Amino acid sequence: MIRWQWARFHELRVDDLYALLAARQEVFILEQQCFYPDIDGVDRQSHHLLGWRDDGEGGTRLAAYLRVVAPGVKYAEASLGRVLTTAAARGSGAGRALMAEGVRGAQRLHPGSGIRISAQLYLQRFYEEFGFSATSEPYDEDGIPHIEMHRQP
Repeated sequence: MIRWQWARFHELRVDDLYALLAARQEVFILEQQCFYPDIDGVDRQSHHLLGWRDDGEGGTRLAAYLRVVAPGVKYAEASLGRVLTTAAARGSGAGRALMAEGVRGAQRLHPGSGIRISAQLYLQRFYEEFGFSATSEPYDEDGIPHIEMHRQP
């Protein structure tokens, strides 16, 4: 069972911020060996979705995360970014639950806006399950093939 937490940047507790930055570092920089400026100034303008699971020791551990960026910040539409599930949560359905909650949240936060993403190419079919369609040819982003995708409002 995942407990969802929505927060603006200034609402995040220090421990929550540490957990999400550590997960982003682990997945995007270390696992994918992609050296890029993860702390890009967009976090302060975003809503953050953190998915917590019991760790079996009386605490919780971050299992999934994404950020919702308002229209006009990165794209004309709202966008989802930094989408991840931690290694321990993969294969459990946490990714699908994260996307479903993320899309619902983006629609609630930015009614009437479509949603645009820059998706890793190998995840194109996964995102299509949530109503996203490819809007570009594949391109290289930080050494990883990506494709731009859009979901209608």
